[in-house]
Amino acid sequence: MQVSKKIYNLETETAFSVLDKANKLQPEGRDIINLSIGQPDFATPKNIVEAAIKALNDGHHGYTPSNGIIELREAVAEHVFKNYYLNISPDNILITPGGKPVIFFAILIFGDADGEIIYPDPGFPIYRSMIKYTGAKAVPLILKEKDNFEINIDELSKLITNKTRLVIINNPNNPTGAFMNESKIKDLVIMLEKYPKVAIMSDEIYSKIIFDNNSMPSLLKFESIRDRLIVLEGWSKTFCMTGWRLGWSVWPSKLINFANRLCVNDHSCPSSISQYAGIEALQGPQDEVNKINKEFEKRRNFIFAELNKLKNIKCFRPGGAFYAFPNISNSNLNGEEFSKVALDDYGVALLPGTSFGYSAKNFIRISYANSLENIEKAIKRISKI
Repeated sequence: MQVSKKIYNLETETAFSVLDKANKLQPEGRDIINLSIGQPDFATPKNIVEAAIKALNDGHHGYTPSNGIIELREAVAEHVFKNYYLNISPDNILITPGGKPVIFFAILIFGDADGEIIYPDPGFPIYRSMIKYTGAKAVPLILKEKDNFEINIDELSKLITNKTRLVIINNPNNPTGAFMNESKIKDLVIMLEKYPKVAIMSDEIYSKIIFDNNSMPSLLKFESIRDRLIVLEGWSKTFCMTGWRLGWSVWPSKLINFANRLCVNDHSCPSSISQYAGIEALQGPQDEVNKINKEFEKRRNFIFAELNKLKNIKCFRPGGAFYAFPNISNSNLNGEEFSKVALDDYGVALLPGTSFGYSAKNFIRISYANSLENIEKAIKRISKI
């Protein structure tokens, strides 16, 4: 058989291969602490589960519109207004099975052989993978430790050329936990206003997992770029709904029909049951979500303090998401070597920084989507490396 040459450009997400390896070690009697996967360790709140059961009992078993049921798109519009005081038409909202389709669609729409797409490095690995798949040139925007892994706006400006089709922003950032506040986002927008032909995709999937009493400075707030802005959001992280496969996004009017056509070709429609659960997640009580976020902040404080007590590790203070991104260069190991020793010798599953970009060879990602007890045990173990 002769397969498409493009398929060889697709990369993967190391988190799932490490998860698979860790799961295989446990039946062998190994005590494995998994700090690799970006999945909240809390159950989906009960009221959301009950809404899904009600949807099943009410007979919502069939196809839905490709862009999602109107009730959910209206709920998302209300959510946007409540959080950002911005009126968004439900016609500009797309419901998808998770957030990844939004990344796929945005890059497919703008990626071609004569174009360039700028993406964060270190960053979510699917950005680079999909850019390479389309044949576009993947241009890394290096996020540096000395900048707390925030975007250096001058450096980004230097990367934009007449071939740049799309710039990908991720705030808060995976894998680093970096968070850019509203003042810095305003400076970013001022710079982007100089390039009106360049589209922007803002991955804001961790918008509700932000610490130190900060709030999300969504790019949706800035009217000057809204006509070329795609915003990715969803339920997986905030509402502990990773397995429900449900995401939402806001698209400018000139692009929404392209994205919806891709939905029809790709997955027909999102799960009807998940969509009714999604309505309850947005409109129901938020007590459990707030409680979970406080627990993540408690873990952030603990892991930041404890990692920086270790002689071979230094770590900046994450501002959001549930990841720490420590520098392990003092161990005389690179991130891949450190992660291998951590799992094989000490039973701690971590991810090397190179899973998220070529620039991060001296880093590891630690997910603190695990109990404080397990995090404490894991740190004691890796302190021996």
